[in-house]
Amino acid sequence: MRRATEAGRPAIEAFLRHHVVHAMFPLSNLATYGMADEQDYSMRFWLAETGGRITGILSTTRAGTVMPCLPDADVAAAAPVLSGQQVLGIIGPRLQVRGIEAAVGLTQAPRNLDHDEPHLRLDLTRLTIPDGPGQIVPIAEAPPATLYDWMEDYQRTVLGTPPGEARARARQSHQTFCTRKSHVVLMDGDMPLAMTGFNAQLPEVVQIGGVYTPPDKRGQGYARRALALHLAQARNAGVGQATLFASSDMAVRSYRSIGFDQIGDWTLLLFDGPQECRA
Repeated sequence: MRRATEAGRPAIEAFLRHHVVHAMFPLSNLATYGMADEQDYSMRFWLAETGGRITGILSTTRAGTVMPCLPDADVAAAAPVLSGQQVLGIIGPRLQVRGIEAAVGLTQAPRNLDHDEPHLRLDLTRLTIPDGPGQIVPIAEAPPATLYDWMEDYQRTVLGTPPGEARARARQSHQTFCTRKSHVVLMDGDMPLAMTGFNAQLPEVVQIGGVYTPPDKRGQGYARRALALHLAQARNAGVGQATLFASSDMAVRSYRSIGFDQIGDWTLLLFDGPQECRA
C-alpha cells in the first residue's frame, strides 16, 4: 500500500462513495477535517492498487482510529502500514476488522468495547413511521440535565467508557451534538422519551448513532418513532438512504419494522488506551 497525498483526494472520495455504506466515517471525517494532519479526526489514507486502479483504502484518523474499506484487497497488507503505529481502535466490516486485528498482533490487547453487530441499510423511500406519542425537537431544546444522565449511561453501557470518564464525555458529546445539530429528542409535552442522531452525514446518506431510551421507557417503541421521524426530516432534505449498526436482536427487529434490511456485519473495537501494532 502507498500513502496518499492531497492530490489523490478525488480518487479517494470516488472509491469511498462507491462503497458509501461501508465508508461513512472516513468520508464524513474527510469532508469535515480534511487531510492536513492538524486535528485528531484529520484523515490519513493508504491505497491498495492493481494496474493503477484502487482496490481498497486503509484510513486512519490522526488520533489513531483505523477504518478499513478493503473489499477487494488483501487485509493482511495493512500490517506493514500500521506496524509501529499506536492505534485506539478499529472500526469497519467485521471480516476486515478481525483480519487487521490479527495481522497487527492485537487479538489479546485490552479493550473497552468489542462488538460484532448487524449492519443495516434503508432506502428512505421505504421508510415507515410508526404511530405513537411525541414529536422530535433538536437536542438543544430538550432538558440538558436529563440528557446528561442518558448520555452518561450510554457512554458506560454502550461504548464501554470507564465510569470515572463517562460523565465528562457525556457533557462533551452533548455540546458537540448541539453544535452540529446532529441529534434530536422525542418529546411528549415536557417529557423526553428517547434520543437519536446521526454520527456521520453526507448529502445523500446518513449514518445513525446515539440511539437511546432510558430503562423505564424501553419496549414501548419510542426510539423507533424518534428515529423514523428524524429520517423523515432527512428524506425531506434530499437524503436517499440511511445505515446503522444494531446492538441487539431486539434492536434489529425494531429497525426492520421501519424498513431496514441487514447487509452484513460491523465491528466496533475500541482499545483500553493506545496499542502498538506489530507486523
